[in-house]
Amino acid sequence: MPLDQLEDQPPQDVEMGFLDHLEELRKRLFYAAFFIVAGGIGLFVAKDWLFNVVLFGPRQTDFISFRAWCQLSEWIGAGESLCVDRINYELINTTMLGNFTTHILVSAIAGFIAAFPFVFWQGWLFIRPALKDNERHSARGIGFSSSFLFFLGVAFGYYVIAPLSLQFLGNYELGDVQSRISVMSYMKTVASITLASGLVFQLPMMVYFFSRAGLVTPELLKRYRRHALVGILIVSALITPPDVTSQVLVSLPVLVLYELSIVIAKRVYGKRTNA
Repeated sequence: MPLDQLEDQPPQDVEMGFLDHLEELRKRLFYAAFFIVAGGIGLFVAKDWLFNVVLFGPRQTDFISFRAWCQLSEWIGAGESLCVDRINYELINTTMLGNFTTHILVSAIAGFIAAFPFVFWQGWLFIRPALKDNERHSARGIGFSSSFLFFLGVAFGYYVIAPLSLQFLGNYELGDVQSRISVMSYMKTVASITLASGLVFQLPMMVYFFSRAGLVTPELLKRYRRHALVGILIVSALITPPDVTSQVLVSLPVLVLYELSIVIAKRVYGKRTNA
């Protein structure tokens, strides 16, 4: 058989044993960890940019989100109700290793965020051999879609949820108590909000996989739509200032994601019915 014909043949699926699966998993975890560490080291070196520009940005009164909300407030006729003119808390370090530990922790989280497409791709390479040809075909572009949603969620968390939460919680007054927040607490708040928002935006992808596995149905999502609405509104009310505009800014995109998940579940079940 000529070599060109051999190369044109599609690769044959090879049955893998338990130890082979473990070895493949170990390899994918190693590559994923490598990308995370590489991203973390790069951001660890870029300390000034990471902290002064990115992480400390949401506590500046001239932060881009604050300026946009101030313009929105004037545009809707609410005066300066959404404008931020003060940051009523200061950041402090209370331990000898506090700054260094914070630097390492933040770099690790930022490294994971930066390396997410590579981490997801390694996970996909691990489960792909177990899929049928039609399943692989229907999952084309999944890496791009997942990465796009993740970074969209990260941006939403950083530019919307984090500034609102920091402004509300940091300026929350209790009698004559002055707010002096540890830098570790501040960084954990910003990082956790940003990362959690990116993961929440993976909801359509999770529904896609669960629907294909038969674990989630469109009817189930519709049945619990009101519960999801109440839960989203409660969470948005807890982490944002007590005004309707801020709660809408936080809750509306998540509600859109939930409705999008219902549409995705319908399409998956529609294809399964027609198959």
